[in-house]
Amino acid sequence: MDGHEVNPCIDIQDLFKTFVKGRKEVRALANFSLAVPDAQFVCLLGPSGCGKTTVLRILAGLETKSGGMVKVKGREVSRAGSDRGMVFQEFALFPWRTVRKNIEFGLEIRNMPETERRKLSSKYIDLVGLGGFEDAHPKELSGGMKQRVGIARALANEPAVLLMDEPFGSLDAQTRNLMQKELLRIWSATRKTILFVTHSVDEAVFLADRIVVMTARPGKVREDIAVDLPRPRDRTSSDFISVRGRVLAELDEEFEKARAKELSPD
Repeated sequence: MDGHEVNPCIDIQDLFKTFVKGRKEVRALANFSLAVPDAQFVCLLGPSGCGKTTVLRILAGLETKSGGMVKVKGREVSRAGSDRGMVFQEFALFPWRTVRKNIEFGLEIRNMPETERRKLSSKYIDLVGLGGFEDAHPKELSGGMKQRVGIARALANEPAVLLMDEPFGSLDAQTRNLMQKELLRIWSATRKTILFVTHSVDEAVFLADRIVVMTARPGKVREDIAVDLPRPRDRTSSDFISVRGRVLAELDEEFEKARAKELSPD
């Protein structure tokens, strides 16, 4: 799959986004286009400030676009909706709610009957490996467990698309590696379309079917790299290292451009 099918799950064409800071306009995105088929796992990589998170927030309906087209399952995105689930880096759990109640939050907002909520929350509690922790509060959980709750909460709405903004960025290296494997297991079981923002090249090569490298601000697609490696992937294999090297080479050029812009008097 190359992401250029006729009816992609995610379809972004010529996306623009401009922020106004004081009297100055900052172009975050310009001519950003991306098509993602059903069930594909795509990672976004790029220099800091290139607009990776902005793309996710516009897709989630949390940010308005300045121009272009953004569709999910053929429908224009104009607001937040249950067809898109968002997983944040900072967990964003309600500390006063239990694991089950955090997972059921979106279902409550939709006025789903309690018996149906419980059935769905139990399904995803089991899927993410939190059986036995249903009545625990966030303060009683490790970082990895908190992020499992976040993933289960996003999945409980049964979205078509899962949007993940550096979800493992705050975890230690060992827990991060474990959660990457867990995410692949969950993705394999659900076959959700995933758009995943990360700063880690290693993480992107381990997880993704495709790695989309973005340019320095204003962000657009610099390179769209297919990762044709069988899973589970061996991070020490020559093929893994080769893909990693190609991605790093693309990023290095954009990092230099971003640095030059920072040093520019304009």
